Amino acid sequence: MTNAPENHTNETQPMTTSAIILLFVGLMIAMFMFSLNQTVLATALPTIVGELDGVDQMLWVSTAFMLASTIMMPIYGKVGDLFGRKPLFMFAISCFLLGSVFALIANEMSMLILGRVLQGIGGGGMMILSQSIIASVVPPRERGKYMGIMGSAFAVSSVAGPLIGGWLTEGPGWRWAFAINFPLGAIALVAAAVFLKIPKHHGGPRPKIDVGGMALISVVTSCIVLVSAWGGHDYEWGSWQINGLIITGALAIIAFIIVESKVSEPVIPLWLFKSRDFLLSTIAGLFIGVSMFGVLSYMPTYLQMVHGIDATVAGLMMVPMMGTMLLSSTIVGFVVARTGNYKRYPLIGILLIGAALVLLSTLQADSPAWEPMVGLALLGLGLGLSMQILVLVVQNAFPVEMVGTATAANNYFRQVGATLGMAFIGSVFTQRLLENITSGMRELSAGGDGGGLPQVSSTGLTPQIVSELPEPIHNLIITAYNDALVPLFLWVAPLAFAGFLILLFLPNTPLAQTLKKQDQAAREHVAVHDHAEVAAASPASDSLGVPTTPKAADDDSDDSHDTPRRGARATD
Repeated sequence: MTNAPENHTNETQPMTTSAIILLFVGLMIAMFMFSLNQTVLATALPTIVGELDGVDQMLWVSTAFMLASTIMMPIYGKVGDLFGRKPLFMFAISCFLLGSVFALIANEMSMLILGRVLQGIGGGGMMILSQSIIASVVPPRERGKYMGIMGSAFAVSSVAGPLIGGWLTEGPGWRWAFAINFPLGAIALVAAAVFLKIPKHHGGPRPKIDVGGMALISVVTSCIVLVSAWGGHDYEWGSWQINGLIITGALAIIAFIIVESKVSEPVIPLWLFKSRDFLLSTIAGLFIGVSMFGVLSYMPTYLQMVHGIDATVAGLMMVPMMGTMLLSSTIVGFVVARTGNYKRYPLIGILLIGAALVLLSTLQADSPAWEPMVGLALLGLGLGLSMQILVLVVQNAFPVEMVGTATAANNYFRQVGATLGMAFIGSVFTQRLLENITSGMRELSAGGDGGGLPQVSSTGLTPQIVSELPEPIHNLIITAYNDALVPLFLWVAPLAFAGFLILLFLPNTPLAQTLKKQDQAAREHVAVHDHAEVAAASPASDSLGVPTTPKAADDDSDDSHDTPRRGARATD
């Protein structure tokens, strides 16, 4: 039996509030870098793919980043739990900066996509490790306000990204969208080196890494994304390529389940899914991921092309979403920290997300600018009420020793949803757009209206080129963009309403006021998969079966259901 090295938290002084705040600032910078790079290219993307002659590969600029970060999330979470998080955190930042170098000097789409893959490999760690580090030093009841502020990082980046990308595209050039990562990355590295204090590990056998599980989850994720991106676009549905990916993915899922049931330290322990808190929050998070990134990835492009505005104005039109998400996420975080009640907020939030998608699906090419802004504001409000609260629910269900693995697993499935949303909407949008433009040009020529009009390359369009086209072709292009993208929002809206039905069954588990700690003996039982037997035999087990302290299990009369600890570990 292989045991993970244990931090002797009784020898570590608890962190002061000022130390936690300094650490939190560094983590926020890393979170902001990750979330910024999910949105900064949104307004720059039309210009980038136009200059690199790669409109047909547009979806991979975003999808490659999301795919790589998604695959790495559970890996970072598990390895961080086993070996400590500081070295991993610094590696993740460094890998992210290396990817920024490749993207900065890219002169063709393949090099740009490679840079985005490396950014994703690092970004997945920056996301997960930031959340799990703060979870290891702040109790769930108090963690709500920190998670709310972390949610604000997504809100700010969702608008700051398009604004910065638009300003750079029209000014010094889109390559500076990657250059700005270097000063931010340097600050994050310094903050990690100075403020992230890790207690020394003491002895114990070296834990085994679940290499097989990590490899299989990479195969599964890649197959899911490739089927979504290629199906019906690069390859026909039913072709041997698509069928081969589906079969490979299904076999990899079966193999993954078998491997995870046998190894001592699974990258995604199967018993996590016995927790209703984890299972329901994770499914709802996946649906939210599809909705959020399906809209965010292509809305700025839509606004530029259809409304004929420049990149900076397109970024400004995303401000209502940032404002509502920032306010709702922060306020709800503090309210949950004060009251301990949380269930109503993700329920309301996911309903608002569905309503926003329905509203956005009604847009027309000649709709006034305020209509998409209202839809985006409603979307931001829903995201602020739901996203970080669902992560908090998952973290509250597990002890500190497992919080990285649980957080990573939850975020993995949400990112799978995000990647699916980007890949599916991007693939269908690109296919419909090219078909609309081709058929429209054919109709113009057949009707005699195309005589003397310039020929348009559907893969080399930029907002500037479209704005200078003669009226018949200009109208054709903006109508093609509108008709290709807007109906897709209605296609994904049912997922939000399904998420609402799922969250109705979410238990309102009290938020712990102290850090849960799982003793080493109990952890050995979990590792050898005696989890169910331990849960049945021990009265000191929670609803999942993870053993807790006796006081934590017995006390359900109030929110203080964990034995107070005198020495919470610094950061891990």
